[in-house]
Amino acid sequence: MDSPEELFRRLEQLNAIGAALSSERNLSRLLEQILLAAKTITHADGGTLYRMTEDRSALRFEIVCNDTLGIAPGSNPAGFPDLPLHAPGGTPNKALVAVCAALEDRTINIADAYAEAGFDFSGTRAFDARTGYRSQSFLTVPMKNHEGSIIGVLQLINAKDPLGGQVRKFPLAAQRLAESLASQAAIALTNRQLINQLEALFESFISLINLAIDEKSPYTGGHCQRVPRLTMMIAAAVNATREGPLADFTMSEAELYELKIAGLLHDCGKVTTPVHVVDKATKLQTIHDRIGLIDTRFEVLKRDAQIAALRKQLELRPQQDAPAEAACWNEYRKSLERLDDDRAFLRQANMGCEAMPPEQQQRVRDIGVGRSWRNPAGVDADFLSADEIENLTIRSGTLTAAERETINHHIVATIRMLEALPWPAHLRKVPEYAGGHHERMDGRGYPQGLTREQMSVPARIMGIADIFEALTARDRPYKSGMKLSQALEIMRKFAANGHIDPDLFEVFMRQGVWRSYANEFLDPEQIDI
Repeated sequence: MDSPEELFRRLEQLNAIGAALSSERNLSRLLEQILLAAKTITHADGGTLYRMTEDRSALRFEIVCNDTLGIAPGSNPAGFPDLPLHAPGGTPNKALVAVCAALEDRTINIADAYAEAGFDFSGTRAFDARTGYRSQSFLTVPMKNHEGSIIGVLQLINAKDPLGGQVRKFPLAAQRLAESLASQAAIALTNRQLINQLEALFESFISLINLAIDEKSPYTGGHCQRVPRLTMMIAAAVNATREGPLADFTMSEAELYELKIAGLLHDCGKVTTPVHVVDKATKLQTIHDRIGLIDTRFEVLKRDAQIAALRKQLELRPQQDAPAEAACWNEYRKSLERLDDDRAFLRQANMGCEAMPPEQQQRVRDIGVGRSWRNPAGVDADFLSADEIENLTIRSGTLTAAERETINHHIVATIRMLEALPWPAHLRKVPEYAGGHHERMDGRGYPQGLTREQMSVPARIMGIADIFEALTARDRPYKSGMKLSQALEIMRKFAANGHIDPDLFEVFMRQGVWRSYANEFLDPEQIDI
């Protein structure tokens, strides 16, 4: 019989185990901890843990360990099958001790399996014959959750005397400890399963939001998937770094999950952005590309030029002046050439570019107000409207200042949406991380104009991920995917001029995150280094 001191020590151990089980997030490790803890406090040589199947028709093997045979937790040398709760005819399968414990909700303590009547230990005998082991004492404890449902069975084998090491029957004190542990473990396991289910539901809801954004605009759906992936790649690289300013910075598993959620939600505010702005592939695009209207005007001018030439010819007809008529047609052809040249220029200007030179912007204005055409109302008007001139002279990209402000508003909407949610403690920084990916280290970003010192490392990580993905994305309506060398050169300039965090960019480069991402997401022709 164990001494009071030994029992007290094991009770303290049981309390410590309960606390440890409550804090474990990984389900597989939780199962290992349950089995190892039960084996330790009962001085068992081995054990097995079964969980109830979802349809509650059988006990499913989860994990086994055995000191004598050197079987570590997680291995399954015997390929244990599921244990059905009922025979094919519906009769309760109580010949199997684990099933009996589950069906009758009671602990079964057996001194010697070979001498025990009423249970089928043929599988145990076969296992012993294969391995040379001698399975003797069994302690089989049902695991019941807070709702009174059996969720599994904990089975311990061969209790050993702490002093002599001989195999003995599990003492009553050990049984009580195992039952207490099984109760705590069942609650911890149920809680973890519920948390996992809630997390899966939450992540599915996030995927639903991203799907809505994807359906709204196919050009942003890939972005919503790639940025979180790149964010986590950078975070893993930061965790792995052992030199430089970030050598002492690490993120726990819970913090990494928080960052993952922020990455998935970083552009959720785009559900509020008008589609014609998100998908604006050319400068004149709204619901449709208005360059077609300008094409029509050019055709009108060409028609007018032809009519004017023909009129001049008719005026010369009585005189039969061939040189004069030829001059009219030469002037007409030159007019057509100028019109075609201006039209080709405007079509090219409509496509957008990295930086439109001032002289090209001025040429757009000259065409717009230097030419006139007779509109459908019969009124002579400037060839280009003020709105068309504003769009066609956009210096970079395809968005006007007002449209860019509309696009930028998505981050404000994202922050408002996320801050309105009742985040649990372990996810309370999601709004900060997600809302900071358009800030700059020098305080010139948006929406809050935060500086590097005012931003957390995870938020800065997201900023790098968002920019690099945008530079290299090949599914944007207004540009093709940038070459890797060009994108990295821009990133280097951003690190030098206060746009992105230089320390994080150093890790990004040194740990080869850029190459891993490129191999996974970029087209081969983009990877030029």
